Amino acid sequence: MHKLMQKDNGKHDRYLIDFDTDNMPCEFYDVVVIGSGIAGVYTALSAPRNTNILVITKEAIEINNSVLAQGGIAVSLDQNDSPELHFKDTLFAGAGLCDEMAVNALVNEAAENIATLCLYGVNFDRNEDKQLSLTREAAHSMNRIIHTGDATGKEVCDTLVSAVSGRDNVTIKEQTFAIDILTEEGECKGVLTSNEDGTEVKAYFAPVVVCASGGYGRLYSKTTNPEVATGDGAALAFRAGAELMDLEFVQFHPTVLFHPDNQNFLISEAVRGEGALLRNSKGELFMEQYHPLKELAPRDVVSRAIFQEMKKTGTNHVFLDITHKDKQFLEHRFPMIYKTCLSYGFDMSKDFIPVAPCQHYSMGGIRTDEWGRTNIRGFYAVGEAACNGIHGANRLASNSLLEGLVFGRRIGLQIKENLNQIKMREGFKPSISYKKEWKDTDINVVSMINRLQNIMNQNVGIIRSKESLSAAISQIDEMKKEVEGVRAVHTQFMELKNMLMLSGMVVKAALLREESRGAHFRTDFPVSDDKSWLKNIVFYGGTYNA
Repeated sequence: MHKLMQKDNGKHDRYLIDFDTDNMPCEFYDVVVIGSGIAGVYTALSAPRNTNILVITKEAIEINNSVLAQGGIAVSLDQNDSPELHFKDTLFAGAGLCDEMAVNALVNEAAENIATLCLYGVNFDRNEDKQLSLTREAAHSMNRIIHTGDATGKEVCDTLVSAVSGRDNVTIKEQTFAIDILTEEGECKGVLTSNEDGTEVKAYFAPVVVCASGGYGRLYSKTTNPEVATGDGAALAFRAGAELMDLEFVQFHPTVLFHPDNQNFLISEAVRGEGALLRNSKGELFMEQYHPLKELAPRDVVSRAIFQEMKKTGTNHVFLDITHKDKQFLEHRFPMIYKTCLSYGFDMSKDFIPVAPCQHYSMGGIRTDEWGRTNIRGFYAVGEAACNGIHGANRLASNSLLEGLVFGRRIGLQIKENLNQIKMREGFKPSISYKKEWKDTDINVVSMINRLQNIMNQNVGIIRSKESLSAAISQIDEMKKEVEGVRAVHTQFMELKNMLMLSGMVVKAALLREESRGAHFRTDFPVSDDKSWLKNIVFYGGTYNA
């Protein structure tokens, strides 16, 4: 597999604000972790106890995508299963673009990391023999998803946050926005941060920075992602010179609750894994027309099938039917989903659940190797913020939490291996500054963010075309001009700048990929050209305004 390297045609400021580290508050650590989801917290726990670690998060520590993960974690534990089968299923879902070395690490190191979670006290569901309960999700050939009801992410995240909070070598700072990573001569030196209103800017110096800030789901108006998922990690990495890869591959979850008062609550894929069926507005089963695996086809297939079925019937949703399961089973297996659906008037044991596809996951991000390393020395990325080639063109269900664990631990091992170089040296204090002539112009940031999200939702969604993508890039370029050179006075404006830069690259990558593969589907190129397009589109950073 080869790479198609691309420059982003636009010019970008190296930093979002003016600063001078000689004249501002500074603190010193061995490692700074950006993000408090499972990937970030597990990385901090995996690093040696004699390293001084800072974990920063732009909201409260419990607000992240990991907490929202319902389904579970994929691991081959059944006697009929194996890492080789998990490997094969991951490659199948990834549609030819997975990095086999990274996937090999994922599937072979899964069990030992799950054992570590159990030691931390994660309370996974177990069967009558006290063995971990296993269920199945789409595109898995075996039952290999371990879970805690339908709130696995919250259980794992709460447990790990509790563990890291008790570590005397780890400091946690909430409501701390990572503006940019600080670099000198291609080396990472730390992180520039701000509080929410931009009144307090600080530098946290460290020879190692790990970006675990999550994905870029909030580029879209309809998404299951929390408000913090604005792609800041990918944007700050790109400004520093890091490479971004696979940005065009945006996964839409097939089954999100469709209700006027709530259109972003996920109905876990595990519901289909337990036998739920999809019906159109007429009550008819339809998945057999689209794929031999029917409801358990890969997510991109199911999402497009639902989209096409809604188009055929002139409706804005379909139905998920699990009424063949009794109330007791559903309340026990899916307590949160059952309770939430009931609050909106749907009893899963009696009623069909109205659902529609919604943006869910970003396969693309900061390009790393199989050890989480980027092309910037000392700068790592992990979790949804990273792109190590595991997911290829389409993420296999329940591989995301596993990815954060396996590669978080691998980064921890890298820190241990290079400890002598990493430990904060006495007198280490880089002198870094940036100054630019900014314009002071009133910008309605909220209005612009809403505008951008609607553009992305309408033109860069499940079904794309050259026409829709060209319309999107034209509108995004106009919006970029509106904010170009304008002083960012608070973090929401910084988020807007990050979102505009990143969305432009998502659209450009989607225009460049003139085929349909995985989560990327174009009506003008509906067939995958396996020979000519088995390559990743990579944008390399460091293209700055003078």
